[in-house]
Amino acid sequence: MVIKLLLVCGILSSLLYGAMMLLIHFEGYSLLSQTVSELSAIGAPTRPLWMMLGFVYEALVLAFALGVWLSAGGKLALRVVGGLLLAFGMLGLLWPFASMHQREVLAAGGATFSDTLHIILGVVTVLFMLVTIWVGAKAFGRRFRLYSVATFLTLLLFGVLTGVDSPNIAVNLPTPWIGLWERINIAVFLLWLAVLAIALLREPERKEQGGS
Repeated sequence: MVIKLLLVCGILSSLLYGAMMLLIHFEGYSLLSQTVSELSAIGAPTRPLWMMLGFVYEALVLAFALGVWLSAGGKLALRVVGGLLLAFGMLGLLWPFASMHQREVLAAGGATFSDTLHIILGVVTVLFMLVTIWVGAKAFGRRFRLYSVATFLTLLLFGVLTGVDSPNIAVNLPTPWIGLWERINIAVFLLWLAVLAIALLREPERKEQGGS
């Protein structure tokens, strides 16, 4: 029962973050043309709420990581995924110290080390996402493997699209679709985590049916 509760945290974490990036906004903010990070930017009115909910999200991810680790059994891929998610959750605890400034501040030359750290942490986070999906693809059967490959490729595609527009943020130039590209990127990863959690929750039932 404890392991099941930990695995459910994976679904809850995806639902929470999905709601955060779609529902939290402030006057003048655009879901299509502005990044998720701008909701927690230094000086943004949504920063306090995002930070509070972000802490809850990271706690859910860490709980899910433990659930994956405990339910891995003899599957090395799942054991590695559990470790990667644990590192991913711990990495997330650094975000409050790596917040970006708002576009106007960046364009006026107000960037600090926090902005540099934000970029570094963003790149490392995406790498963790890609590696986690790649390793996790081997955890179950062919359908899950194909789904994971499709998720991996989607993440690459929209990650590149996001990266192409990213330099325009620092100089406050238009980024008409960066918010959409980034949200698709995040959403496919959140969905993959939820699917992984569901697969692990159904694993005992699948084994029982296979043995009967």
